[in-house]
Amino acid sequence: MTADDSYDRLDDDYPAYTMGRAAEMIGTTPSFLRAIGEARLITPLRSEGGHRRYSRYQLRIAARARELVDQGTPIEAACRIIVLEDQLEEAQRINAEYRRAATRQSDQDATD
Repeated sequence: MTADDSYDRLDDDYPAYTMGRAAEMIGTTPSFLRAIGEARLITPLRSEGGHRRYSRYQLRIAARARELVDQGTPIEAACRIIVLEDQLEEAQRINAEYRRAATRQSDQDATD
């Protein structure tokens, strides 16, 4: 197993990255990560020593926030946009499940 293999096996929610490494990975600063934490977009876990630790999932969210801010969106607005995008995606997923269930029920009724 290579190092890349073990990276891929990390759980998306596992807080594996320090603040410095997380900031480096998404091309931003630790202060940006603190700011989106203060805006409650992400809440990093803390190590026993009190250091922030970020998951891959949180880094994807932070990278999206950085994209919006880089385009000129204020950080608070960027955080709100991301929350709304996430809610929309979840609603669309639920609607698709309902549609599939309705189709299955309709198909079953037709064969009965």
